[in-house]
Amino acid sequence: MRSMKGAARTQAKKRLRKKVKGFVGGRRKMYRTAKETLIKAGVYAFRDRKTKRRNLRSLWIIRLNAACRERGLRYSQFIAGLVKAKIELDRKTLSEMAIHDPAAFDAVFALVKGALG
Repeated sequence: MRSMKGAARTQAKKRLRKKVKGFVGGRRKMYRTAKETLIKAGVYAFRDRKTKRRNLRSLWIIRLNAACRERGLRYSQFIAGLVKAKIELDRKTLSEMAIHDPAAFDAVFALVKGALG
């Protein structure tokens, strides 16, 4: 007697349908299309997690550049000054500081300017 998948297949399909809830049209209703769409969604999610990091770093740099130019330095000079002053704050922290705590950013900026001479 040949074995049949019966209950296991039903469960697998049920799990897949739960994952594709919210997809539009056949991407939700048709099993094969739903499965393909789910795989593609996973590929996009993996790729875009990396893209997101890239975009955020770019945003922090743009913000820092704007904050530095207001105070009379370019971004590249500011980063060079950070290295000389041996200040190990990352771009994210500095960007948040420039927006939410300008006084603290001014203090860091003064140290950087002093290190540059």
